[in-house]
Amino acid sequence: MADFYQNGIVTTLHNLTRRPVAELDAELLSFSKKRPLGLILPSLYSELEGTALPNIVEELAQVPYLSEIVIGLDRANEAQYRDALAFFSNLPQHHRVLWNDGPALRALDAELIKMGIAPTEPGKGRNVWYCIGYMLATGRSESIALHDCDILTYTRELLARLIYPVANPQFNYMFCKGYYARVADGKLNGRVSRLLVTPLLRSLKKIFGEMDYLQYMDTFRYALAGEFSFRKDVLNDIRIPSDWGLEIGVLSEMYRNNSTNRLCQVDIADVYDHKHQDLSAQNDQGGLSKMSIDISKALFRKLATQGQTFNTETFRSIKATYYRIALDLIETFRNDAIINGLTLDIHHEEKAVELFARNIMKAGESFLDNPMEAPFIPSWNRVISAMPNVLERLKAAVEEDNKRFSK
Repeated sequence: MADFYQNGIVTTLHNLTRRPVAELDAELLSFSKKRPLGLILPSLYSELEGTALPNIVEELAQVPYLSEIVIGLDRANEAQYRDALAFFSNLPQHHRVLWNDGPALRALDAELIKMGIAPTEPGKGRNVWYCIGYMLATGRSESIALHDCDILTYTRELLARLIYPVANPQFNYMFCKGYYARVADGKLNGRVSRLLVTPLLRSLKKIFGEMDYLQYMDTFRYALAGEFSFRKDVLNDIRIPSDWGLEIGVLSEMYRNNSTNRLCQVDIADVYDHKHQDLSAQNDQGGLSKMSIDISKALFRKLATQGQTFNTETFRSIKATYYRIALDLIETFRNDAIINGLTLDIHHEEKAVELFARNIMKAGESFLDNPMEAPFIPSWNRVISAMPNVLERLKAAVEEDNKRFSK
């Protein structure tokens, strides 16, 4: 059971009483009369063939308060898109599947790319961006949750707790981040969050001092959680990375655009497990290796926008400071694991820290070598300004695909 501690940067909403999910559902159903609620599910086709997503759909079928569910489908051919339409047809809520690789959406994407206002690389960021655009086009939802499709321990309580802070009309939150303990199979997981993000943020504080932004980022108990919710009003202006920096980028955008008293984090699950990425120590274009580079660059870019300057010596200092803090944290996590009857392999933990330290330098070198890199997907406000009918066209393309291929 969580404590009730508040650190004063963003509100933390704890799970103190284990409310029955039926009680939460009933409240959310009443909220939805004033503030319609929606859900975004960014998915790979391969996840339809796994064990997590079928259970997620079964749980969502019992949710009474959602006005719409939007599924972004990546890496699917026509036959697989048809399979996806059948797969999600069990959902009783109004729902649509965005076939991101289909000819209709690809044609629109090609036009936007020519104009320089589209995502430049595939991935979750691109998928989420188009789902956001579609939700802006439909106007069906005022408050929206987003979660991944590979959650092995999913129950509908996770969604209820995630969307509640932006659904309750008495609350003023514009954005909510989910958090949870990453524990499964008797082990402490979440290496990138524990061994990269936390010590890197604390090393940046040592180098640059106690900046409000760094304190804000270090407030989040699980900064890399793929589960968050928001009011529709925040979606037009948000600029997000298309790479593994998505979660850091979203938190940074919320900080840029909102007062921190309009932001919160909420405990959404006692147990959480999903598919695990390989460390990929020999390949910095995949797995946790690429993730660590993208996340590090996302933080460096944000600090640069706040006037901080970087050079090779700066990154050497960051790496050295990070390495010492991360190694000390391994002992902390080891003791936390032991008192809870969990295991933690110190050798593998230190191998991860060594890789992340190298990748902090790689991220720094890339940052210095590519000063004109445009890492963010343009905001929908900019896209609408350049192509005023883009939302209508996006909606029409999705509806056309759904009608044509669901037969």
